[in-house]
Amino acid sequence: MTGLTVILLLVVLATAVATGARRWRLPAPSLLVIAGLVVGLIPWVPEVRLPPHVISVLVLPPLLYASAGEISVRDLRSVWRPVTGLVFGLVLASAVAVGYVARAITPLTTATAFILGAVLASTDPVAVTALGRRLSLPPRVQAMVQAESLFNDATSLVLYKVAVATAVSGSAITVSGTVEQFLILAGGGALIGAAVAAVVTLIRRRTEDPVLETVIALVTPYASYVIAEDSHASGVTAVIVSGVVLGSTGHKLSNAPVRLQIHAVYDTVTFLLESVVFALIGLELPSAVRHLTHDEHGWPLWVPVIAFTVLAIRLLWIFPLSALIQYRHKEGDSRLSWRVPAVLSWAGTRGVMPLAAALSIPLVTHTGAPLPHRALILTLTTGTIALTVVFQGFTLVPVVRRSGIALEPEHTAREEARTRRHIAHTALEELKQLGDLDELAELGAAAEAALKQAHRDLEARIHQAEDAHYSDPDARPADAYREIRRTLIGIEAAELQRLYEANTISNATRRRIQRELDLEEASLRARD
Repeated sequence: MTGLTVILLLVVLATAVATGARRWRLPAPSLLVIAGLVVGLIPWVPEVRLPPHVISVLVLPPLLYASAGEISVRDLRSVWRPVTGLVFGLVLASAVAVGYVARAITPLTTATAFILGAVLASTDPVAVTALGRRLSLPPRVQAMVQAESLFNDATSLVLYKVAVATAVSGSAITVSGTVEQFLILAGGGALIGAAVAAVVTLIRRRTEDPVLETVIALVTPYASYVIAEDSHASGVTAVIVSGVVLGSTGHKLSNAPVRLQIHAVYDTVTFLLESVVFALIGLELPSAVRHLTHDEHGWPLWVPVIAFTVLAIRLLWIFPLSALIQYRHKEGDSRLSWRVPAVLSWAGTRGVMPLAAALSIPLVTHTGAPLPHRALILTLTTGTIALTVVFQGFTLVPVVRRSGIALEPEHTAREEARTRRHIAHTALEELKQLGDLDELAELGAAAEAALKQAHRDLEARIHQAEDAHYSDPDARPADAYREIRRTLIGIEAAELQRLYEANTISNATRRRIQRELDLEEASLRARD
């Protein structure tokens, strides 16, 4: 059996496991890691060696782009203060703590232990987003979890590059050099990501070809990553910035059929890549273990200690930070809540990003000698990822339920019903004025009947939102009704966006209702 055959079989297995996880409502990343471990432990399965660029260049950009597209600029503005403390302070504290513990209990040198700390310092947006889809967190908490996992990669990437340069060349670490490198990586990546988003926006506003727009959407994360990396900036930051910008403005760049097609293609790509990459994490651990030397076989004890260190430093950082924020917000009220910091702490899983960083560690030093303990760093990284994804993945839902902060299904249903009723009322008011417009004359004799039908349809929508009961619509007056209904859908979509920008509804509600409007508009276009 060749390595290519193993990969193809892994794709089939990962797809089957992920499908079963959705059906059984289990954390797919956790099950996929376990499946990869089982496959990797089978004696007759050949070793699969992943080149560094497979994860970092081919897999990571579209997954990061999809994760970034799920958070809006409005949500980022609302959580930037606590997220800043996590992106900088927690990442640095985690890198130092993990490096210190690894140096104390493993054969790693100071330089290589710091590499391990930098690799494991940040949470992973792919894993966090994949696990978070199963939860119903309040919008602000969901935004904090996603924003931290997206933007802490720039900080950990700087620490990683500094640590690798120190281990490979033996150079000393300087504060000024580290700050300069961070500005180049993070700042340059952000500028390139924004520039790519601006160019893509100009192109997509000038085309309505579904195939072309889908190709552009697929190419955008790769373009952002490659341009940034070739410019010695952070490709990860560039992809994230372009994803956030285009995700917040995508509803303005194309019509409903194009948006639906892009979402369908991206949902498929994301599902396939996430399924395979989490299975590869499990598959990589047995492969890394086979390359350990005699003095490195204590890894089964070291991995739990390092994973515990990662979680402990997160708890010790988030709880005091949350207490300080609550204390200042409540003006001295002593009743501080543990619920939100507990969920934030438990949601900090590691995943694809640390694996990509570990695979990118150089093989040799500047003298040509093998980099000491590279296989051990990869083993400890993969083991910690697997342990956190499995353990925290299976226990995250109970923690959220125990905290009591999860939104009940009825809450989401009520918000969506209020929003549907509101935008339908707005369209109904506009419809009352529409009958007097001269432009309806070109619709012919059917215009009056179509207006009456549209009026009845909107009133039915209002009653449906109130009663949550849906019935089959009556027959539509063909041409006139479709023209009027498309106009009303545009009015409803504009009002929906206004409600979101006014912070009246959540991003999740906006996305769901916008998708319903897109489906209806696409159906009307298909009948033309």
